[in-house]
This record gives sequence, C-alpha cells and structure tokens, in this order.
Amino acid sequence: MSKQEFTITVYTENQIGLLNRIAIMFSRRKINIESLNTSPSEIEGIHRFTIVINEFEDVVRKLCRQIEKQVEVLKAYFNTNEELVWQELALYKVPTDVIAEKVSVERLLREYGARAVVIRKDYTVFEATGHREETDKLIKALEPYGLIEFVRSARVAIIKDSNGFHEKLKEFENREPGEAVIENEYLGKGAEVFSM
Repeated sequence: MSKQEFTITVYTENQIGLLNRIAIMFSRRKINIESLNTSPSEIEGIHRFTIVINEFEDVVRKLCRQIEKQVEVLKAYFNTNEELVWQELALYKVPTDVIAEKVSVERLLREYGARAVVIRKDYTVFEATGHREETDKLIKALEPYGLIEFVRSARVAIIKDSNGFHEKLKEFENREPGEAVIENEYLGKGAEVFSM
C-alpha cells in the first residue's frame, strides 16, 4: 500500500487559534500540507477547512480522529480525489505586447478555458480553474511567452455522496428526547452516526 492524495474536510466553530492547533497535529507527524483552505460552510457560524495531504489511509484515519478531539471541531471527513468534485483557481501574468502580437497565445488561452481579468498596457492577468495538472500545463505553455507571475489557490472541494453537514445537524436537532438515557448508546458506532 502506498501514499495517495487525500482531502480532509473539517467542520468547525469559528474560533481563534484552532487553525494553529490543527496545523501542529500535521507538523508533529511530519506530514506536509499540500493545500489548505478555510471558508464559511453551508451552515451559518460553521466554518469548513479543506486540507490536502499525501499520506497512507490509516494515518489519515487516525489524524481525523485526533482532529475531532478538538472541542470546536464538529466533524472531520477524509476522501480520495475520486470521491470529490474539486477545483483550484490559478492566475497568470504575461506581457500584454506578446499577447497582442501572437494569435497563438489567444488560441492557447481559449484551449485552456482561461479568461482575462486585468488588461493593462504592460501586462495582462488571466484566470483559469481546474485540477492542478491542468493549471500546471498552462504554466508550461505560457513560459515561452514570458510568464511574469503565477499563483494558485488552495483546493475547494465538495463531497460527491453527501447530503451536506447541515442534514446531519438537523437530524440530531429533530430527535425527540428519549424516555430514559441509554448509557453508551453510540459507543463504537461512529460510522453509523456520521455516514456521509
């Protein structure tokens, strides 16, 4: 079994210092974070971390359990690329005069689905979205034309087989209180309680 790319999705309360505590969990295990994005989620007041790493599945599973032990963390999921719909945004700055005189650049940008976001006399900035391999190919294609600057965003990802975390929260909120408390009712049944 070899390392592969995993995307960890963490639903959290928006608390100062949580990002640092989560990052420390990775550095302690000497795991390099390839990409990290934080954003609001579909639930007001709940944030979503999207973290990309290359690791063994058993290590990722243990890591998710550790992340969930943080008080502010509601749930952590991990998925392979096949289980996600994901994109990254890339910006490319190239000299405007090169684009103006070379039709091949315009054709190239159309081929990669890039669009101009800023056009100035001295430079033009293009934007493209896609998987890393696609945005990397456009870097290589633009290099001969004098690529001045390049930047790529962190991954944003949606889990394919998921009704959204808000459905899980609603499910818990709508449950009627039982007659009597059943001690350790969910012990060892984590997969049944949270199945996304």
